[in-house]
Amino acid sequence: MPEELRRSVAFRGAHFVQCRLDGVVIRDCDVTGLQIVDSLVHDVSVSGDLRHVVVNDVDVTAYVEGELDRRHLERVLVREAETPDACRRLWPHVAELWAGTLRRARQLLEALLQQRVGDEWPFVETQRHLLFCSDAWVGSAVLEEDRPYHPLGYPDSGYPPEKAAELGLTLDARPTLDEVLRAREARAAVVGRVIAELDDDGFRRICGRRPSPEYPDQEYTVGRCLRVVLREEIEHRRYTERDLVALDHR
Repeated sequence: MPEELRRSVAFRGAHFVQCRLDGVVIRDCDVTGLQIVDSLVHDVSVSGDLRHVVVNDVDVTAYVEGELDRRHLERVLVREAETPDACRRLWPHVAELWAGTLRRARQLLEALLQQRVGDEWPFVETQRHLLFCSDAWVGSAVLEEDRPYHPLGYPDSGYPPEKAAELGLTLDARPTLDEVLRAREARAAVVGRVIAELDDDGFRRICGRRPSPEYPDQEYTVGRCLRVVLREEIEHRRYTERDLVALDHR
């Protein structure tokens, strides 16, 4: 019987020969070095951080990244946001893109916005995740607020629930879209103010705190934190636009 395995290393280095793996879902996993050889690879969907992905002896990584950049120019703008001025130009553009997506989403029933498409986050849950991202990377790391995390924030799916509770997050909450958007708008105003007031020295400043206790103990500059927020915004909007197509059909 199919089962769900979490945080397992049981299959590291394993070889599957003449096995039925159709319908297998691999999510939030490290598959570095994965090889699929002489197999039926039909109706396969792959998403994630792609590096040196070879299909039938052809490295398709650059093609995939180039096609995504062609369809979503904002991806390029985020990568090039290496100065406060670049962030200032990009932040209102991201807000404008989301405004269009929200107008489209509001044409659907609230119940649909609470539904998953495949195994992806529902629309409302995605908004909760972006709230957490801004709280973590700006409220906590950049501003070092005493209580940076809104209770409706939703971290990465692999974040330990007990650690999320310690941050004051209510993962099992079922808020409406408007409730989440009010929190999102309040935090967006804070992020916008930080970007508006930023100078070059502030952009390079090393933050005195991590986004959350579960993040690696690394060097987090203000510029790096802001780029993470911008990247999360544009990538999750891309996923959302894709899923709204499926919700339209429902």
